[in-house]
Amino acid sequence: MIRVLVVDDEALIRMGFQRILEAADGIEVIAAVPGGQALQTAQETGPDVVLMDIRMPDVDGLTVLAELRRLPHPPVVAMLTTFDMDEYVATALRSGAAGFLLKDTDPEELPFLVRSLADGGTVLSAKVTRTVVDGYLDAGSQDRAAGSLDRLTDRERTVLVLIAEGLSNTDIATRLHLSTGTVKDHVSAILTKLEVGGRVQAALLAQRAGLLKDP
Repeated sequence: MIRVLVVDDEALIRMGFQRILEAADGIEVIAAVPGGQALQTAQETGPDVVLMDIRMPDVDGLTVLAELRRLPHPPVVAMLTTFDMDEYVATALRSGAAGFLLKDTDPEELPFLVRSLADGGTVLSAKVTRTVVDGYLDAGSQDRAAGSLDRLTDRERTVLVLIAEGLSNTDIATRLHLSTGTVKDHVSAILTKLEVGGRVQAALLAQRAGLLKDP
């Protein structure tokens, strides 16, 4: 059972996400709270996935994200917003967000996206993917990206490409005939060697270095 915490200052948004997710198999919404209650609720309930608004009147979603990432067992966090603004995308991903979703995401896709997040996948709204790929890394980063990739073993480079293609840990394990635990170890090593805070950043480095033909 995937345990989800929904954080948004708009009650209608919280209720909508909660009802959609609770209707899906294998997902439990353990709480749906405004931003001011997010950190305490996460500490008390230990969610697997947090869906959190990036702009809230009583607390900055990016600040809460940073606090959640410092927990002993941090949840996977995807940011929710009605805005597809570059600075929010970049800051959220640098702070360790595993995804960035617009609030008009198709309700039928939401449970699938939550399952992907829980399984180590990365989720980016189609409306912000191009912005991220084109603008997240500066123009001079291609050489640095290639240099960082030189630190990886052949197996780690293979895993990185699959991460960049959006595969979850389970999908990668199936593709490479490995255990999920082994894949997690490879992912951890990749993030450490590339000195990045999350899978999205690693995927963007792979894209910038030319390991993928398409974004």
